[in-house]
Amino acid sequence: MRNLLIVLSVLYFLGTDQAFAYDWGKTGHRTTAAIANQYLSNRAKRKIARLLGEETLVTVSTYGDEIKSIAAMRKYSPWHYVNITPGKTYEDDVKNPEGDLIMGINKCKEVLSSSTASREDKIFSLKMLVHLMGDLHQPLHTGNAADKGGNDIQVRWFSDGTNLHSVWDTRIIESYGMSYSELTTNYGTESKEHYKMYAQGTLMDWLRESQNMVKKVYNSAKSGDKLGYAYMEEYQDLVFIQLGKGGIRLAEVLNEIFD
Repeated sequence: MRNLLIVLSVLYFLGTDQAFAYDWGKTGHRTTAAIANQYLSNRAKRKIARLLGEETLVTVSTYGDEIKSIAAMRKYSPWHYVNITPGKTYEDDVKNPEGDLIMGINKCKEVLSSSTASREDKIFSLKMLVHLMGDLHQPLHTGNAADKGGNDIQVRWFSDGTNLHSVWDTRIIESYGMSYSELTTNYGTESKEHYKMYAQGTLMDWLRESQNMVKKVYNSAKSGDKLGYAYMEEYQDLVFIQLGKGGIRLAEVLNEIFD
C-alpha cells in the first residue's frame, strides 16, 4: 500500500479538503463490512438479508455512531470501547458497570442466537454487532481510561490540531483518499491459509491482540508531536490490515450465528 503515498501527495497539494474528504466513521466501517460480505456463507447472506430488508451490512455499519445523539440510545455509548488498566487483562480488571465493547459484542451475539428475541431486537443487535466488530480492531478503542483511549493526547496532523485517537480513528484512513468500495477492491481476497490465520481465535484473543497493538500506538507519539507523511508511511498498512481482520472476523461471527 506504500504506493498510495504518491496518490496522497498529489491530493494533498491540490488542497486539504480534497486530500481529506472521507470520514473513518463511514469509510472504515463500510470497508470492514464490505470485506465481511465477501466471506459470508450463502445461508448467512440469506438470513441477514431477511432481517435487513433493503439495507445491507455496509449501509448499517455506521448505525452505532449514528444513534449516539439520540438520548434513549446513549446508554449504548460504553459499548464502543473497553478501557483496560495497563498491566492487567480484561478478565482481571474492574468492569464498567454500564457495559463495554466486549459486553456489547457478546450481548448482540446472544440476541441474534436467541430463538425468543423479537425481530426488532435482532435487527438492532445485527446493526450494532457490525459496528462494534469494526471498533474492536481500532486499537485505541481498547486504550487507557486515563487518556480516554488517546483522546487526551493532543497532536498535530500536518497543519491541523487533533488527538491521537482521531489520527487512528479518522486521519490515517482519510490519507488513502479512497471510498470504501475502492479500499475493499484494493484489499482483494485472502488465500485460504491467510484467511484461516486471521479468522482463528476467540473474541478474547482478538481483544488481546488489540491490547498488544495499542502499546505500540501509545509509543508512536506523544502530546505536542507533529505527525505527517513519515507517520502515515509507518502505520497506514497496519490500519489497512486491521480493516481486513475486522471484516474477516465479522464474517466468522456472523457465519457462526446464521449458519
